[in-house]
Amino acid sequence: MTRARLLGNSWKISLTVFIAALAIVPIYITVVVSLKAQTDLSSYWVPPRILSFVENYGGAIRVGKLARAFLNTFIITAGSVALIVAFASLAAYPLARNKTRFNAVVTTFVLSILMIPALSLLVPLYVLLVRVKGISTYWGMIMVHVTFNLPVSIFLYMNFIRSIPKDFDEAAVIFGCSIYTIFYRIILPLLKPVTVSIVIFSGVAVWNDYQFSLYFLQKSSVRVITLAISSFFAVSGSNPHMAAAAAVMAIVPVAVVYVALQRYFVKGMLDSAIK
Repeated sequence: MTRARLLGNSWKISLTVFIAALAIVPIYITVVVSLKAQTDLSSYWVPPRILSFVENYGGAIRVGKLARAFLNTFIITAGSVALIVAFASLAAYPLARNKTRFNAVVTTFVLSILMIPALSLLVPLYVLLVRVKGISTYWGMIMVHVTFNLPVSIFLYMNFIRSIPKDFDEAAVIFGCSIYTIFYRIILPLLKPVTVSIVIFSGVAVWNDYQFSLYFLQKSSVRVITLAISSFFAVSGSNPHMAAAAAVMAIVPVAVVYVALQRYFVKGMLDSAIK
């Protein structure tokens, strides 16, 4: 019986292995390229015979000025995520608790923003940032990221808050709590799983952003990690080994955060989707 069940599930196992390979292979090739010397012309699938860790990683940090790029990326990511969590949770609470016609219109409007391609607003956004002097500034880039990550964050918060019984709110009102006290003392602590999910989703999106950073961060002093990686590819020549080393270093912080928060991330996504 066990053998028959195993044979019946063989296609599922094969499909799982195939999907896992699609995700692992690019990372494997990136790591291999980052450890190979520039004179090593062997296939990228073949592990390096001689490790060039210091040359590639040290050169990437020095030539690409990755220390400054990592600092810029961290500032923009941390600022964006903090504002996304604050604004989304505050907006989602009244929308989830008060089922009025006005709130229904607001909810529909927020969700409709998800249907708009981000790049279609590139020109008006650029004109706006030029007028308010937000080009090549931290706050200008943060506002752009907050704008495009708020709708899905509000949606996730709304679904999660709707799963919290209203009895908590009513009991708190009986004891004389204000609406703000109810939110900060009762509701907000219960939002930890979905908050972790939003932190990971929005944080990865901001950390990996290239399209907006390319146009809105024009000064080298505010260049983020994605732009630093792209700087290794130029018309005059390219250095894929240093670029791969920079990419590996950019992946590590995101991977560490995800592994540390994975338990809360899975729970938050399931609760937001099902409840």
